[in-house]
Amino acid sequence: MAYGRLRRNSSHRRAMLRNITTSLLDKEAIVTTEPKAKELKSIAEKMITLGKRGDLHARRQALAYLTDEDVVTKLFTVLADRYQDRPGGYTRTIKTELRQGDGAQMVKIELV
Repeated sequence: MAYGRLRRNSSHRRAMLRNITTSLLDKEAIVTTEPKAKELKSIAEKMITLGKRGDLHARRQALAYLTDEDVVTKLFTVLADRYQDRPGGYTRTIKTELRQGDGAQMVKIELV
């Protein structure tokens, strides 16, 4: 997968994206910065598509990326059933306030 750099080295960026993807699929809504949300959107869509496929290979691919086994179970049962008839567009981003410390644009990204 190709990502924007997000001013981080590759291992930090990969770990951060794995963690926020896991958090989004677990909690179904998180607040983060706009550039992180843009990167997260494509990854989350791919994970839900893996969940909809539902075969063993897709489950192992999801387990290799996500950091929590319970989230993978949720992805392949609850979320896959919810989005079975939807061809894509599983996430929505809503702009919220600017962050107090540095003025970064914050967004709420949630599952539709």
